[in-house]
Amino acid sequence: MPLFSFNTSADYLDAAREMADTGRPTLARLLAEAAAELTPDPDQVARILGEFPGAVLPQED
Repeated sequence: MPLFSFNTSADYLDAAREMADTGRPTLARLLAEAAAELTPDPDQVARILGEFPGAVLPQED
């Protein structure tokens, strides 16, 4: 099994797409949210989150 390194938004997006392709939409959404947090451009954030629809998970305070 390959080891994954998540250093950039693109790393999280690649993993999110893989999870979506294998029928794991909740995990895909979590990874997309992590990618969005690393993305400074609000338009790109909207595009990322739009690509992985689903419920926004609650944030812990």
